[in-house]
Amino acid sequence: MNISFIIQSILLGVGLAMDASAVSMTNGLNEPQMKVKKVILVAFMYAFFQALMPFIGYLCGSAFTNIIAKYVPWIALILLGFIGGKMLIEGIRNKEEEKEDKKLTFKTLLVQAIATSIDALSVGLIMIEYSRIQLTTALLCVSITTFVLSFVSVYIGKKFGSLLENKAAIIGGIILIAIGIEIFVTGL
Repeated sequence: MNISFIIQSILLGVGLAMDASAVSMTNGLNEPQMKVKKVILVAFMYAFFQALMPFIGYLCGSAFTNIIAKYVPWIALILLGFIGGKMLIEGIRNKEEEKEDKKLTFKTLLVQAIATSIDALSVGLIMIEYSRIQLTTALLCVSITTFVLSFVSVYIGKKFGSLLENKAAIIGGIILIAIGIEIFVTGL
């Protein structure tokens, strides 16, 4: 294992983290008063699932992953479309809600983390030839990269969420729907 392998793994992490970063930014847009502990939880959840999915793909090999790969675009479209649509409708209605109702719940975060990382299952197939050290290094690089990018993205979203206030939910909903459509189109 050399430095080029580590760089390659970090770049793989950047590629896998793009959806998670965009959704993290959306969470910051929607909840500009998010506390640091919750920002860390958001980043951790995305980092965990971005490393877990390739590991599952690695363990299952090509048979199981090829079966699931057919449905990945549909799953991402449905999950992100539902969450984004819900945000969009709430933003358009512009209800006077309590702050608690606008906060990101653990259940929603879990669905987002799975939806944005499920396409990484197939990445596990390229890791089948890796040694255990290479696999561990690659998954750590993916996880750390995703954590850092998601953490920063929440803060970027928080900054713009404070500026945009009522329109943040609409913008966030549109972003989530767009990500779902992008995963669906590129997955077909």
